[in-house]
Amino acid sequence: MANQQHVDILRDGVQEWNLWRREEPAIRPDLSRAGLSGAILAGAYLYDADLGGADLRQAYLRSANLMGAYLDGASLRRADLGGADLSRADLSGADLREAHLLGAHLSRADLSGADLRGAHLSGTDLSGADLNAAHLMRADLNAANLSGTDLTGANLTGANLTGANLSAATCLRTTFAGATLTGCTVCGISAWDVNLDDAKQADLRISPLDEENHIAVDNLEVAPFLYLLLHNETIRAVIDTRTSKVVLILGRFTPERKAVLDALREALRELGYVAVFFDFAGPESRDTTETVTLLARVARFVVADLTDPGRVPYALARIVADAQVPVQPLLRAGTTPFAMAGDLWRAREMLPVVYYPTPEALLAILLEHVIAPAEEKVAEIQRERATSLLLGRLSPPPLQGS
Repeated sequence: MANQQHVDILRDGVQEWNLWRREEPAIRPDLSRAGLSGAILAGAYLYDADLGGADLRQAYLRSANLMGAYLDGASLRRADLGGADLSRADLSGADLREAHLLGAHLSRADLSGADLRGAHLSGTDLSGADLNAAHLMRADLNAANLSGTDLTGANLTGANLTGANLSAATCLRTTFAGATLTGCTVCGISAWDVNLDDAKQADLRISPLDEENHIAVDNLEVAPFLYLLLHNETIRAVIDTRTSKVVLILGRFTPERKAVLDALREALRELGYVAVFFDFAGPESRDTTETVTLLARVARFVVADLTDPGRVPYALARIVADAQVPVQPLLRAGTTPFAMAGDLWRAREMLPVVYYPTPEALLAILLEHVIAPAEEKVAEIQRERATSLLLGRLSPPPLQGS
């Protein structure tokens, strides 16, 4: 039970409470199972206090210092914890349904088994937090920081994760059914046996946030695989590109040109391909070129929008030379083709340029004028490789001394 003296001091007001905490720093406040429903505790210094099982429903705790507090099993339903510091707090099993935690700091907090259904967590720092088996159905996690978070067995059905940072998060048997996963950063994520039924997945960034160039995919389960391909040479060595369904989309996708990218990847997804796009937004570097080439090596074919070419032609030259995969160039109608080395245009892998006036018009001709020619080129290159391999095996060994 709570220490009644501590409860009385808190009821005297935040100013009296904080003064007492400063005068008696060695005392650990015991507010466990205290009835503080609806209390106004904004700005209260509750660091390292024991509030386990306390009733704090609808309490006003905005900007309170709850760092390291013990709140396991506490009732915080509809509590206002906006901006509160709950770093390393024990909130295991706590009732946080519909709680307001906008901009709160929950880094490394223990939220295992906590009930966060309908909670407002927009912009909340949950980095390194333990959300094992937590209930996050319909929670708003827009732009939340979930990097390094343990989401094992967590239920995020219908949750909004738009723009969330899921870098290095652990998602083992995590449920994302009906969730919105758009614009998320998923660099280094571990996703195993996840439920993505009816989830909205788009623009899942597998490149680190500090990199200007944008590499993204539209499938959470594919993201860890592509990340491994880029960073593990052994994995790349065992991949059979003949059966790949990856289509690499290259270009400079400024806001006004994003409609073209969105139309392309949505159509490719519906046709059973895995769309991966690389946005040339950052400065030229050797790492950039190598990354694009590695992605091309595991792709079935490449679609390159050359309307705003930038450094795309240079990347295509490397792809043709090293990856040897079909390249389908696109160009908006009315745009003057840029100068590119003639030998690149004449390369076996380069298909004729497809001109389009609008994204809608591009979709109308996508299957016949983009996908079909690219697939024909894939088959042609594979036949040539098979023939070359067969002739090499049938050729007699060179004579001794020749």
